[in-house]
Amino acid sequence: MKTLLPTSTAGSLPKPSWLAEPEKLWSPWKLTGDELTRGKQDALRVSLQEQQSAGVDIVSDGEQTRQHFVTTFIEHLEGVDFEKRQTVKIRDRYDASVPTVVGPVSRPKPVFVEDARFLRQQTDQTIKWALPGPMTMIDTLYDDHYKSREKLAWEFAKILNQEAKELEAAGVDIIQFDEPAFNVFFDEVNAWGIACLEKAIEGLKCETAVHICYGYGIKANTDWKKTLGSEWRQYEEVFPRLQQSSIDIISLECHNSRVPIELLELVRGKKIMVGAIDVATNTVETPEEVAATLRKALQYVDADKLYPCTNCGMAPLSREVARGKLNALSAGTDIVRRELAN
Repeated sequence: MKTLLPTSTAGSLPKPSWLAEPEKLWSPWKLTGDELTRGKQDALRVSLQEQQSAGVDIVSDGEQTRQHFVTTFIEHLEGVDFEKRQTVKIRDRYDASVPTVVGPVSRPKPVFVEDARFLRQQTDQTIKWALPGPMTMIDTLYDDHYKSREKLAWEFAKILNQEAKELEAAGVDIIQFDEPAFNVFFDEVNAWGIACLEKAIEGLKCETAVHICYGYGIKANTDWKKTLGSEWRQYEEVFPRLQQSSIDIISLECHNSRVPIELLELVRGKKIMVGAIDVATNTVETPEEVAATLRKALQYVDADKLYPCTNCGMAPLSREVARGKLNALSAGTDIVRRELAN
């Protein structure tokens, strides 16, 4: 029987301290060579087990085999020089030293396919795999070759489509594209960003998702949120086009955000991953807080299309806090399932 309100995470989960420095993005690996390969696989097993223990229905790798949700994918591509760096403003928010696109970009070999195959061997559950979206990829680089954000995004869309098709063949059930840039560059999103996303999912038979959040719980993002006023209406700019797109699932941030919940009406008919867990605080939600967020969302999302989720990835949190939040997500979802059954 199909699970009502299937739970999942948006992406990353904390890494064990023996693999990388805890509570830190871009944390360097503590292992090397074959030991690192085995360590990543062990961490993936641990991450899967923690999701299963918490009762998460749609499981992932917890992004244990990558340092960062965007750059790890780009590291495996031709045409990007990681030694030649420039400072750019990421998502119009904060300066960062980034690699340079120096020639035509291409994918010489699969990036995450072996990891996905390994995850598939560990479980019979529905599995979701996250990839960076084309627009978020271009926003993480200095382009000295194409000299056009749109041209580079189209090239990345083709590369992502190659990877996505092989992930699907490896047994992935849902492929998610992370596009926090969709909350910033509205004109570009509507002009060509969603079209690039459609290119990335072209020909896939598995379910597809786009994750649009307000970022990890790091200072640059939390500071930015403080400037957004009493209502965060960014979703209003892109939801109408997304509602008409071929993407199956839209993943968004709700709990402890100032997103007016009625904006979900703009994507009625789509499956919605509702972020009911705040990743920008160490405070663990109560099951009732999770349930309250889901009840609000159910005013605008049919129950068979609502997927309780986290707001974003939890890599910067401690394993203890992340575990508590996953338990709260499942417990809060169970409350609402029981209410719907009565």
